[in-house]
Amino acid sequence: MLRVVRSAVALLGACALGATAEAQTLRMMKSLDAPHYDGARTTWSPSSDIVNMIQDTLVAMDWDGKTAVPYLAKSWTVSPDGKLYTFKLRDDVSFCSGKKFTADDVVYSFKRLVSPELKAPLAWRAGELEDIRSLDPYTVEYELKEPFSDLLLNLTMFTTAIHNKESVEALGKDYGVKAIDGTGPWCFDSWQPRTEIVLKRHDAYKWGPSLYQNKGPVKFEKLSIKIVPEDSSRLAAMMAGQFDVTHQMPLQFLQQVKAAPMLTVQEAKPNFQLLYYGYKSNRPMVADKRVREAMNIAINRAEIVKGIALGNAEPAYTYIDDKALDFAAGTKGMIKEDVERARKLLDEAGWKVGADGIREKDGVKLAPRVLFTQVGLFPRISEAIQGYMRKIGVDWKIVGFDSTIAPAEMAKQDYELWTVTFPYMSAGDLLNFYFDSRNMPAPNRMNWNDPQTDELLHKGKAALGEADRAKYYGLAQERVTSEHLWMPVMNVGMYVTSNKKLKGVRPHMLYQNTFYKGLDYSF
Repeated sequence: MLRVVRSAVALLGACALGATAEAQTLRMMKSLDAPHYDGARTTWSPSSDIVNMIQDTLVAMDWDGKTAVPYLAKSWTVSPDGKLYTFKLRDDVSFCSGKKFTADDVVYSFKRLVSPELKAPLAWRAGELEDIRSLDPYTVEYELKEPFSDLLLNLTMFTTAIHNKESVEALGKDYGVKAIDGTGPWCFDSWQPRTEIVLKRHDAYKWGPSLYQNKGPVKFEKLSIKIVPEDSSRLAAMMAGQFDVTHQMPLQFLQQVKAAPMLTVQEAKPNFQLLYYGYKSNRPMVADKRVREAMNIAINRAEIVKGIALGNAEPAYTYIDDKALDFAAGTKGMIKEDVERARKLLDEAGWKVGADGIREKDGVKLAPRVLFTQVGLFPRISEAIQGYMRKIGVDWKIVGFDSTIAPAEMAKQDYELWTVTFPYMSAGDLLNFYFDSRNMPAPNRMNWNDPQTDELLHKGKAALGEADRAKYYGLAQERVTSEHLWMPVMNVGMYVTSNKKLKGVRPHMLYQNTFYKGLDYSF
């Protein structure tokens, strides 16, 4: 361990230089960078956490993970038919640029989000927007074509952050790359891709949401966020005191970190985060449900969790955690690990074992291309599953990419499977995100175009009561699970590791954004 620490000190030593002189700089470390930081144009969580530091939303998510509380909107009312929301806005908010925040910024941000030109992958989070209008500088009417039972929860997400029109139009394609304006507690300062993001304090900020004791401004002059992809380097750097906080400590090192006298580890609760492999269901090799089911039931999830995550996760046999809102109990038991049944399913699907042990059909090897991001547990889990697949005659061709180019590689559509971890708030959140046909080609990378699923999701979204919402979302879960569109592997815990001198640390569960606003952090 001493050798690893010394190696990391040599590698990251520059991070510690001048630490005393920069006593007002909070030093954070993360494993993943992003292609840009415009939250309206991405689904990528490495973008979302930075966006939430720089920009604000109309409402915020409370610590319970299910309650929307006032933020830029200080109050709201909803019409009896669930179609009209009237938001009363704060009148004391300004952007980092100094521009005063008004209803016009809200109207612009949502019209931009849902515009056909932007092609925002998560525009559905805004609901079926009929119109959005300002009644006066601090009142917005938000009119839906139909009710959206999850609207307020979705308005807590980085996708629906409020933008400054002047900043967007002045920067054009460089918006979120060279600069970005926001009303958040932190302001964009600089970004060196794959190296460091630097944010500075928004001195005028004083409108923090109720979940924080400190309403602003933040207690540090700067926030330095270093990108450190190597797992062992992140461990060693925290042990050596080079960083104050990280939310991406490798699970296999958690027990060691918990035992370190200078560090504190906290788990975000509640937390729903699934590591899964998805099938592009219209690719010939995985178009047959029997092939997808065979792969799903051929792996040993308990072994993977124990051997790779060292027990710091739970095996996942359903897409939704059974503790999440609107979980469908009927999905339990749909995925039953059974290697012999897996082989029979592949036989029935016409894939016969060749001389080299790999199955073939019509002269084609059963060798699906599988994409993963080269960070965390993804390489080891992909290799482990590759080994399970060979036992049933399937030759996974696993291909890893850096996090900054992984979204672009996925956009090329040239693969049979991919893997990510997905943080979600409820069954409806996950289902609407991934399985609505309107979200093809991303985030519906399965290319699942199924009228029955769409209808069930529509009914769940439009439900005015909790019972109907749970009923239709439950039926949608059963539908997509029975089609084996995903291989759920594990429910991943989300942890924050911090130096004990750092006070006010409490991990948030929102979309892996455990830091969220960081308003209570101090030395």
